[in-house]
Amino acid sequence: MTRDDFDAFCGALPATTHVVQWGNASVWKVGGKIFAVCSTWGEGGHAKISFKCSDLSYSLLTQQDGLIPAPYLARAKWVQMERQGALCEDDLKAYLKAAHGIIAGKLTKKLRKELGLGD
Repeated sequence: MTRDDFDAFCGALPATTHVVQWGNASVWKVGGKIFAVCSTWGEGGHAKISFKCSDLSYSLLTQQDGLIPAPYLARAKWVQMERQGALCEDDLKAYLKAAHGIIAGKLTKKLRKELGLGD
């Protein structure tokens, strides 16, 4: 998944906002809270995708080749896809959608309602 593909997919999720910050990282948020980032953080200068995940997914994903605890965000159970193809595109999209859901689920009921996310 290219950065443009990443931006298009995240932009199609409900109630998302986008900002470029932290050294040209593409940062996606829901309700003002980050759920995914495409950056050049870490080894090499190529784009890498990082996302929030569940505790179980974090444990499983960080044992796979090409996936590591995300720099600066690992303590909050984020993983970084170090190289293209470490996850197939369908799986990556599913994890990005799940990341959006995890973060949206932590928002207040009032904010979720204002954003059209139910409740």
